[in-house]
Amino acid sequence: MSRFLFVVPPLVGHINPTVGVAAELAARGHESAWACADPALVRRLAGDGVRVYPCAGPMLGSGDDSRPPDLRGPEALKFLWERFLVPLAVEMAPGVEAAVAEFAPDTVVADQQTLAGGLVAERLGVPWATSATTSAELTDALAGLPKVRRWLEDELHALRVRVGDPAGSADPRFSPHLVLAFSTRELAGPEALEGESVHWVGPSIAPRPAAPGFPWEWLDPSRDRVLVTLGTANTDVGGRFLAECLTALRARADRVQSVIVDPGGTLAGSDGTGHGSPDPGNPTDDKDVLIVPSVPQLPLLERVDAVVSHAGHNTVCEALWHGVPLVVAPIRDDQPVIAGQVTAAGAGVRVRFGRVTAAKLGAAIDAVLHEPEHRAAAGRIGTAFRAAGGSGAAATHLERLACPSLQRLARPSKEDQ
Repeated sequence: MSRFLFVVPPLVGHINPTVGVAAELAARGHESAWACADPALVRRLAGDGVRVYPCAGPMLGSGDDSRPPDLRGPEALKFLWERFLVPLAVEMAPGVEAAVAEFAPDTVVADQQTLAGGLVAERLGVPWATSATTSAELTDALAGLPKVRRWLEDELHALRVRVGDPAGSADPRFSPHLVLAFSTRELAGPEALEGESVHWVGPSIAPRPAAPGFPWEWLDPSRDRVLVTLGTANTDVGGRFLAECLTALRARADRVQSVIVDPGGTLAGSDGTGHGSPDPGNPTDDKDVLIVPSVPQLPLLERVDAVVSHAGHNTVCEALWHGVPLVVAPIRDDQPVIAGQVTAAGAGVRVRFGRVTAAKLGAAIDAVLHEPEHRAAAGRIGTAFRAAGGSGAAATHLERLACPSLQRLARPSKEDQ
């Protein structure tokens, strides 16, 4: 039996993939634990009984350092690193070191955004793997921005001096031992990162707890069904976009039924025409649009025909896993890169988040619903995802890293590459 410590940021899309991998490892007799700045979030996603070592650290988008909603491009990247990723690494480092001392893992599995994981593991001499939960970091997104690249390299060097081994050399975003890329080249593209340590295992899709009460009987099989979601971290900027979606979908109610995820309640009291919702106490009284604060996303994706999304990697991969094409409206961070991958692969249509109108949104929704090449591309990527092995392939690579004798004796199969 081996022990694995997952070091993750307090972000749903970065924790979810580790849940499936940990479950697969447990089925093989191994033991896992997590280190995170939000233990309650890990337990909500992975189950109340999991072991979580608490760490200090900021929460993205909270407090006085919440990100300005209109921040984009290099300035948004700089804000993310200076206000979240670097402070998260510095504040998490003591907790990660304490977790390593107490749990004694054979391997640390560090998310790319929890830089303390790789830096502390390297300093302590513990083998470590990178959990690359977004393929954006596995492409050369800064190729045309040399000044930004140099600035980022300086930030990483300074961070290593503060919490890592100053004599070390590994980039904490890319373990020299193992990088688990939770995507495939069919989505990431031919220019994505290569190397002996990089393994494209596809998404880690596993059942996860979902609150009861979703009105499954409300879904109308005679109409196309569209899911609109901006993820869990964009409540502050989504109001206008969701309102345009609502207008576009209302105009297609004769042939389209839609579910809009509105965690911030920005659409409360509106049916798209300004007359108010039919019955606020009974959302299913409206047979065309269901507006809810959250959804059981995985089972719902089995029943929808298109997704309108912010191009978050988690949502994109889960949609394509089910062969569902997308309308992508990237907001910031890695989302423009992921949106570019979706459209380059032919699996969706891109719109401008801040400027799109209901008319343009409607045209994009019509395209992914009725132009067959988008669904065919989504299906092709979904097939590649499943063939890559997902959490099973990831678990196999981690076993080989934790137990060198397995690495010597076993040759990875094609689906494990």
